[in-house]
Amino acid sequence: MPETQHADDLVAPLSDAPMILVVDDEHVIREILADFLAMEGFNVRTADDGQSALVELSRAHYDLVLSDLKMPNMGGIELLDAIAQHAPSVVTIIMTGFGTVETAIDAMKRGAYDYIMKPFKMEEVVHTVRRGLERKKLAAENLRLREALSLYKVSEAIANSLSLDEVLRTVVDAALDEVAADAVLVLLEDGEGNFFERARVMREDPTLANIDPGELSAAKLDEHFEHEHRLKVQGNRGLSFFSRPPAGADLSSLVVTRLRMTAKTIGYMAACSFSPGKTFDEGQRKLLHMVSDRAAASIENAQLYEDLRATFKQTISGLASAIDKMDRYTAGHSERVAGYAQLLAIKLGLPEDQIEIVRQAALMHDIGKIGCVLNLNKPGILTEREYEIFKQHPGFGRDILQPIEFLNPIIPGVHCHHERWDGHGYPDGLRGKDIPLIARIISVADVYDAMTSDRAYRKALPHDATVSARERCAGTQVDPDGANECVEVIAVDRSERIERGDPVPD
Repeated sequence: MPETQHADDLVAPLSDAPMILVVDDEHVIREILADFLAMEGFNVRTADDGQSALVELSRAHYDLVLSDLKMPNMGGIELLDAIAQHAPSVVTIIMTGFGTVETAIDAMKRGAYDYIMKPFKMEEVVHTVRRGLERKKLAAENLRLREALSLYKVSEAIANSLSLDEVLRTVVDAALDEVAADAVLVLLEDGEGNFFERARVMREDPTLANIDPGELSAAKLDEHFEHEHRLKVQGNRGLSFFSRPPAGADLSSLVVTRLRMTAKTIGYMAACSFSPGKTFDEGQRKLLHMVSDRAAASIENAQLYEDLRATFKQTISGLASAIDKMDRYTAGHSERVAGYAQLLAIKLGLPEDQIEIVRQAALMHDIGKIGCVLNLNKPGILTEREYEIFKQHPGFGRDILQPIEFLNPIIPGVHCHHERWDGHGYPDGLRGKDIPLIARIISVADVYDAMTSDRAYRKALPHDATVSARERCAGTQVDPDGANECVEVIAVDRSERIERGDPVPD
């Protein structure tokens, strides 16, 4: 038979049957309930008031607490509040007399599963207990399913991404949604043993608008995790882990998990609650821990990929610079075109990521000249054969960049920057808006810089003459809208450069 034990009895349960704690200041009622519930197959222990019950709850795991409402020292309502804070997964049933029904209903509003009227019938008690345990079982299964689904979504999203921003956005969103955090902070290691804040996101809620989540202290987190495997604290105790404490609201709860690769900590992820009474439970901490485990490898891979991308970009930029330096006439051409193109992209209202693509494409627009083995800046015009060779450089540029997947977005700008608005350009003879916008922007910038730079076969044109020539080219060689916008942004840029004393075309 399953056992009946008292709060001072530390013998472990004899079976896997649910653990029930009966709390009542009347000895006879405790014993009757304990005996009947034990006969129904439950493991039962008892306590004579709320304080004794809390001690017992701290020493063992319980599935359900059956508590009287009126008791000395600590009554049922106070016990219910304590259970909600420290053991929220425990199902609580309140026992009450006729004169306190309203209080019992209030207890249900505060988290109790149900209440039983005294004097009670044992079959009613057993039935209510079984319903409460079934609810707990269903809630646990739903939580496991939700956790599994969340982890699956997170794992799928981060496994298919080599973008550090995308990986962080996925794990941060998971923390906000699944852990019900008000704020999420992520610290990452910089490769030299130092940590920096890489992400901070607040849940979208008007009540959180004026809250500053503060700054975590990596040193204090390191010290904590040297001795402990978990970090979940409630209230102001969490402030000790901040180098700059939160402002605008009290900290209600803090959970921090490590981002680890083998034995190395590569970062920390923290979930903060600033909502009064909203504290993280152990299940939410475990879910955040599992998300962190899934994220760590992807974050490290994404960091390595970013380093590789940076190396590739530096290499390609170096090659573009080498093209510019083949002779003194083209030195700095790609950098200037990139600057003009970036200004024009901003003027046109492009999104930030597209502006960066325009800048990178402009910087590398002449990379294909590596394949053109001829003197592109000889005095006089090119022969027909030389011109045909020269016209191949957009295609060469495309071929150079094609194998580098993350550089593929800039290919349209490199490949099409010599297309003309009237369709008489190359390599494909595209016309009007069939020419990618990125290429039209680079074309305008490229033509302006070519006109205002010295070349072996002619002197640079004055700025005013270039503007006039550009206006005549609008609608034939270049996009008329782009030409007009370019004149405006270059005029502003020239004024700013003159004010700073920087050199500008005459």
